[in-house]
Amino acid sequence: MAVNLVNVEAVSKVYGTRTLLDGISLGVSEGDRIGVVGRNGDGKTTLIRMLARLEEPDTGRVTHTGGARIGILTQHDSLDPAATIRHEIIGDMADHEWAGSAKIRDVLTGLFGGLDLPGFDQGLDTVIGPLSGGERRRIALARLLIADQDLLVLDEPTNHLDVEGISWLAAHLQERRSALVCVTHDRWFLDQVCTRMWDVQRGDVHEYEGGYSDYVFARAERERIAATEETKRQNLVRKELAWLRRGAPARTSKPRFRIEAANALIADVPPPRDTSELMRFANSRLGKTVFELEDVSVQAGPKSLLKHLTWQLGPGDRIGLVGVNGAGKTSLLRALAEAARTQGDVQPAAGTITVGKTVKLAYLSQEVGELDPSLRVLEAVQRVRDRVDLGKGREMTAGQLCEQFGFTKEKQWTPVGDLSGGERRRLQILRLLMDEPNVLFLDEPTNDLDIETLTQLEDLLDGWPGSMIVISHDRFFIERTTDTVMALLGDQTLRMLPRGLDEYLERRRRMIETAAPAPAPAAAAPAKEKSAGDARAQKKELQKIERQLNKISDRETNLHAQIADNATDFAKVATLDAELRELISERDELEMRWLELAEDV
Repeated sequence: MAVNLVNVEAVSKVYGTRTLLDGISLGVSEGDRIGVVGRNGDGKTTLIRMLARLEEPDTGRVTHTGGARIGILTQHDSLDPAATIRHEIIGDMADHEWAGSAKIRDVLTGLFGGLDLPGFDQGLDTVIGPLSGGERRRIALARLLIADQDLLVLDEPTNHLDVEGISWLAAHLQERRSALVCVTHDRWFLDQVCTRMWDVQRGDVHEYEGGYSDYVFARAERERIAATEETKRQNLVRKELAWLRRGAPARTSKPRFRIEAANALIADVPPPRDTSELMRFANSRLGKTVFELEDVSVQAGPKSLLKHLTWQLGPGDRIGLVGVNGAGKTSLLRALAEAARTQGDVQPAAGTITVGKTVKLAYLSQEVGELDPSLRVLEAVQRVRDRVDLGKGREMTAGQLCEQFGFTKEKQWTPVGDLSGGERRRLQILRLLMDEPNVLFLDEPTNDLDIETLTQLEDLLDGWPGSMIVISHDRFFIERTTDTVMALLGDQTLRMLPRGLDEYLERRRRMIETAAPAPAPAAAAPAKEKSAGDARAQKKELQKIERQLNKISDRETNLHAQIADNATDFAKVATLDAELRELISERDELEMRWLELAEDV
């Protein structure tokens, strides 16, 4: 029988006039993997701080089993700014001692990319004081993971980690024997790591068995049973469940929720978005040209990030952009945005960016421009406009859109200066959408947003007609809102990845495993022999194949729908199935040719 590590008995916590937790009783046992979700400000961080005894409850008590070793990652680290990374992570261990530990080697490689900490000038001997908040947070996480703990309590552990880092951390936690309580907005991470969920809502904590997928199903089922009207059943939770069951079937190898019940619940839920209809609407708003790049090079100071890039962003394209830190994702968006702002007058270091005449760009940067702190939330939105056309005949007032983004009628009269970081980011996204752009650049839009707000944003983007590029380390958000994944792998090229983020991680693993010294000049000679004309022809063929793959994807979707509509007509189904097989075979051949060309280019 599993030993109880922490008991929470009738705990309450009040801040001012607001009750965050009201008579909560919970327990954490050996082997538990618990994910904590809920809206920002509902008490998730307060709950886990009380679990770790960093904060005392107003009433009730928290008890730890004698001798239980509990480690916590808070949102603010306690690192000594005068110390070195070596001192904080490894302490007084000799080099041969820590280098002989498989756990320490795994943590340093997983979080920093190598035992020599390649991102830090002085490696392990780098002084912590001047480092950024993200770098300090990785150091605090490494120190925690290297220690032996019975219970790990993690508050937003995926913040400041890229896609590779998050994937490594999920695999690392799966292999650990220690119990885990984790607050995170990363839904892919929750599904990979957790076997139980705590949903913090309005002073109470609801417990669910299973990971995030199971939690979504159980919550949707509970709301379906409680609903008295069909309209209550048509909610965001059911839509997200439909995505989990249809849009990403490979997310978990063995879904733990009851498949028959889940399928019955989402039987009448349409796909997240009608891609063909949105493409038609996007074409009417944007015309044929959005952004066209011809032989473009992008630089950041003296560093060359992209070379000889020929690519186009078409009407209705929804691109997820991933890549290693420093590869040029944000720099590429800035170059496109600057060309759009000046209608092509300002060009990159080399090459040409052509901007469509009808392009109206909205760009959410990582920094998020400052808002006037004296304005009320509703006033800040109404300064942009009072109503917005969402397409497909949908229109919303500023107040209605505020409510959809989690700003209740009372919250709409809160001064902007009193909002949290996550609320300010939510407000900035809302203001961008209110300006009715037809092209969206979103650079890390999920930062500081809770899961409920993320699903609302995804739902809004489902019906948004236009072109979109999203940079995000949130794997779920990328898969949910975009149709094509493109990557910057640090080799000064932009590549389309037909198999999405799984292919990106595979390519990165291969690059790391086969990393070798730069080739001798003689080995590079054959590449120089290729003429500029040959290179341009290959790039044009790449673009042609990408367009063909997009058309095949649309045709596949259409064939699947026809097969479902004609399920009782076996002759018709056989004909459609044969056509589908031919289409899949054609797609496989094109993908192989694309990979050959991409490697050669």
